Parts: sequence; C-alpha cells; structure tokens
Amino acid sequence: MRPQVKWHRSFRFAYEGVKYALATQRNMKFHFFAAFVVLVMALFFRLHKLEILFILLAVTMMIVTELINTAVEKAVDLAMPDRHPLAKIAKDVAAASVLVSAAFAAIVGMIVFYEPVDRLFRNVKGQEGPVFSAGMIWILLCLVALTVIVVETRFSSGGKRVQPSLLSALAFAVATFIACYATITFIALLAYLLAFLVMMVLYDKRKRGFPALLLGAVIGSFVSVLAYYLVHI
Repeated sequence: MRPQVKWHRSFRFAYEGVKYALATQRNMKFHFFAAFVVLVMALFFRLHKLEILFILLAVTMMIVTELINTAVEKAVDLAMPDRHPLAKIAKDVAAASVLVSAAFAAIVGMIVFYEPVDRLFRNVKGQEGPVFSAGMIWILLCLVALTVIVVETRFSSGGKRVQPSLLSALAFAVATFIACYATITFIALLAYLLAFLVMMVLYDKRKRGFPALLLGAVIGSFVSVLAYYLVHI
C-alpha cells in the first residue's frame, strides 16, 4: 500500500514543480513576466473588482495550462524517447491548450485595459505636442541605434555582454513615433501590437533571448519618449 504524503510535503512538491517549470521553460518565464506587468497595470489603473477577477482568471489559466503542458511533455518523453506520431499528437494538443488560454488572456487584456488606456492616452494627447519632421524621425532612429550600440559595447566586461536587440528597439521606437502622431488610441495600440509581434517573431526564431528583446524594447521606447519631451520643451 502506498504511504500517504503529508499535506505540507505535497505543497513543497508542488512548489518544486513550479520552480522547475520556471527555471527550464522559457514560455513560463514569459508568462510570469507578463502576469507581473498586468497586475502592476491593474493597480495603476485601479480596476474594479470584476475586472481584476477576469485578469486573475486569465493569468491563472495561462500558468496552469503551461504547467500541464510541461508535465505532458516530460511524461511523453519518458514513455516514448523516440519520435512517434502519437507522442507528437499528445504534445501538440497540450501546446494547443496553452494557445487557447493565451488567446483568452489577450482578449481579456484588450477588453479590460482598453478604456483606462484610452482615457490616459486622451489626457496626454490633450496637451499640444511637437510635430516631428521626417528628418527628425530619422535622427531619432539613429539615436536609438547608437544607444543600443553604446549599451552593448559599454557594459561588456568579464566575457559577459549586455546585448539589447536592435530590431526590437527600432520596432518600439517606430511604434512610439506613431503613438505621438496618433489621435486615436486604437491606432497607437495597433502600432505597439505590431512592434510586439516583431519581438515575438525574433523570439520564436531564437535570434535573441527574451531579456535582450525586452531590453531593446525598453531602450527604443525610452529614447523616443525622452526625445519627444525634449522637443516639447
């Protein structure tokens, strides 16, 4: 007869499972980062109770399905180390559950955060801002590229290099420029969505790691916003 596991040990085993998935699965790292950003935004915009419940539901579904997907992958690898059509189907179906939960989370995020972001965007655009000329835009893009190069070369020491993604930085810089021109919130959100898709394509192609892509996005957005306010002054 199998001995019973004490409840506190079962919690420890579950915690070990979460730590393993977070340490070994790159998608889990992205899910935890996205959950952190979304929860911070929920506090910033002071969402209502029902909206927070939907956010928590979406975050929970993302993490749970990724945990189940990891468990299925490891169990299939143990049972069938070699390639097999049924093993592929099991992994594909488990990955499909993550995709469905990701789509649900994206839809929830767009519905919940659209109105608060729209109000914030309209308040910012209510103040008259500078108009960028074509020459200024190219100069600012060059500044973004130079900033990425300086960060990559200046902070390299001991064999470890900080390598922000140049393409990610330029994509988010362009999205920021569009947001500065746009008077409709939806257009600005679409610009950032396209920049995010560029970052995800680079991530999927394994050209750069997620920290490098995120750092590039932060640099591109920061330099663009800084230039916007400098011109405004």
